[in-house]
Amino acid sequence: MSGDAELPAPFHLIGYRTIGSTNDEAKRLARIGAPHGVVVSATRQTSGRGRRGRRWESPPGNLYASLLLRPHCRAAAAAQLGFAAAVAIAEAATKLAPGVELRCKWPNDVLAGGKKVAGVLLESEMTGAGDVPAFVVIGCGVNLAVPPTFTPYPATSLAQEGAPIVAPSLLLAAFVRQFGERYRIWQEQGFGPIREAWLARAVGLGQEVEVRLERDTLRGCFIDLDEDGALLLGGAAGRRRIAAGDVFPVAA
Repeated sequence: MSGDAELPAPFHLIGYRTIGSTNDEAKRLARIGAPHGVVVSATRQTSGRGRRGRRWESPPGNLYASLLLRPHCRAAAAAQLGFAAAVAIAEAATKLAPGVELRCKWPNDVLAGGKKVAGVLLESEMTGAGDVPAFVVIGCGVNLAVPPTFTPYPATSLAQEGAPIVAPSLLLAAFVRQFGERYRIWQEQGFGPIREAWLARAVGLGQEVEVRLERDTLRGCFIDLDEDGALLLGGAAGRRRIAAGDVFPVAA
């Protein structure tokens, strides 16, 4: 991807044709002092990954980008930025592909036609003192033209959902503009407005879902998000707070 996408201040693009992982490069730059707002993008990744270290297929034609942020907040609050990124992806893609309905799946996925079209990977490193990350990197992968073939959740692309082909640089610019606005709101008003915007697009809210944890699988009603973005799952044993997991619909 070229570096000519117009990004609003303070965001600044560093583009690569091929890279191992945009998240890894953003973290490398952060460790050597790169400022808040650096955006790393690539036409192709050779070692792209999603949550829990899953391989993220990265053929040309899709968007692969990572944002370097220095939010100066506690770690739990920093995790809320993944929801802001998912909402910003959905908002940006809706503007460029208005005929495709974009929904958000907990915690950080975006769906089109009930299938995954985008994912967000949030990574951070601590300062070594207190509960404040030295930096936060938000990686975004959006299937514009080509969906991955082997995924735990069915995948699609905007093109497969009937949208015209969208250039990665165009979506990146739209996404960064939307995210920048969401980030400003988050800094000024907290998680509340982000949470409301995410819930307005939420998949499975008020319905029975299956939540796959690292060592267990739970079923229950997706009741709400708490103030930190954890999923609140209702069941016979009462309400349970889920901080990390994978959500799947329950077949009728």
